[in-house]
Amino acid sequence: MSEAIKHVVILGGGSAGWLTAAVLAADHDAAGGSGLKVTLIESPDVATVGVGEGTWPTMRDTLRRTGVAETDFLRECDGAFKQGSKFARWTEDRDDDYYYHPFVLPQGYLETNVVAGWMERSEVPFGKLVSFQPHLCEAGKAPKQFSTPEWAAVANYAYHLDAGKLGTFMRKHCVERLGVRHVSDHMTGVNTHDNGDIASLQTREHGAIAGDLFVDCTGMRALLIGQHYGIEIDSQKHVLFNDRAIALQVPYADPTVEIACQTISTAQSSGWIWDIGLQTRRGVGHVYSSTHTTDEAAAEELRRYVVATGGREQDVYTLPKITIRPGFRRRSWHRNCVAIGLASGFMEPLEASSLVLVELAAGMLSDQMPATRAAMDIVAGRFNDAFEYRWERVVDFLKLHYVLTRRTDTDYWRDNCRPETIPDRLRELMELWRHQPPSRYDLYRVEEVFPSASYQYILYGMGFRPDERPATRRMDDARRAEDYFREAAELTRKMLAALPGHREMLDHVRTRGMPRI
Repeated sequence: MSEAIKHVVILGGGSAGWLTAAVLAADHDAAGGSGLKVTLIESPDVATVGVGEGTWPTMRDTLRRTGVAETDFLRECDGAFKQGSKFARWTEDRDDDYYYHPFVLPQGYLETNVVAGWMERSEVPFGKLVSFQPHLCEAGKAPKQFSTPEWAAVANYAYHLDAGKLGTFMRKHCVERLGVRHVSDHMTGVNTHDNGDIASLQTREHGAIAGDLFVDCTGMRALLIGQHYGIEIDSQKHVLFNDRAIALQVPYADPTVEIACQTISTAQSSGWIWDIGLQTRRGVGHVYSSTHTTDEAAAEELRRYVVATGGREQDVYTLPKITIRPGFRRRSWHRNCVAIGLASGFMEPLEASSLVLVELAAGMLSDQMPATRAAMDIVAGRFNDAFEYRWERVVDFLKLHYVLTRRTDTDYWRDNCRPETIPDRLRELMELWRHQPPSRYDLYRVEEVFPSASYQYILYGMGFRPDERPATRRMDDARRAEDYFREAAELTRKMLAALPGHREMLDHVRTRGMPRI
């Protein structure tokens, strides 16, 4: 148990495997003689899912942490900027029903209760009143100027990206710059020590590859944590119904059309459609509940959406179906094996929670890397506690999008509002939020996946109206909130005038790059 941890073996590539390898190798000097050795085994026989195309602003810090150049990343991953999400038809099934979840905090968020002011002007959408960013998205503006250095922002941003190209890009960076050993081979078996720890992974061409710590990045197959160790998924299908997805790559019919700077999520009869703008194409997909609709009906809804949003009939081809098991493993670290990415769990693509959990897991694993096997169990306990909490918060946040709907047109939307489908912890929070807005006291851990401001954007974006408190508070001064609304409006005016269009900015990055600090 006192054996030193010197070699980490990652099984599986894709976004999860290569991002984890990059963080570990960069932080622990894998390229140096005395650093941690990092090996990644990637089967040439297994294709990655490749549809995780949305990220959170944390991705900027993760990529920078690994020494990537932002210009290179955007060029090679067909990347674009993302400033938040737009939700259409989620509250009511109408053309004019939409709201924004932007990436900047509401103006004055840390100083006063802006919700009190919005209540007196609730004819204005909450996001558009308290933030300049929805206006930038509506106008097709980029979140930075030509002179803004790499990683810096005028408006907070994340990325849209080609997930397949991200894995290829990070693999090249890991192997050529960070000292990661890449083994292209198929695992055929798991060899264990007498105490049950994994000793090595048996491969078809390279024999047994030994290690001290093993990271399972084999996606939903979960070859180590699931198939070898038998750690089960805790199903959340009773809360989040969507268990199927179909995805398309849709070319731009007009190559000069503006590129959306936000993920567009449009509610359907029994699910919702995502629409993600990249430099050369759109990524469009339909996630839905097989309990409430058929694959054929879901494909037809997707076809109609693509055509209605500028795609061509020939862009809609035979669609491979992705099966989703909404749920997570409450123990994603067992013995000397830790699961990261889809191997640890998956809910649905809503709000891009999958990749941000990869980042958080890779970061915590690297920061808390145990020095010895004896220390590993202590770190594993902390890791499991942190990620059980994070997964539960993801379930709460995603469910919030459904329980606030006023749609009653299908069983899917009616069933989503049934009390027995709402987690107890979310029900308790919603009782509190009848009288006070979401705050840091509700979400109190370091590195929350979704901060309290995100909950406010969803709650009030969907028209949730809190009750009056029996006694007034200084924080509820609507006049004070008005000052911040004016600030948001003035920032909107200045930024709309100063920022380039999104496509214009991406063309500039592709041809000239961004300044480096």
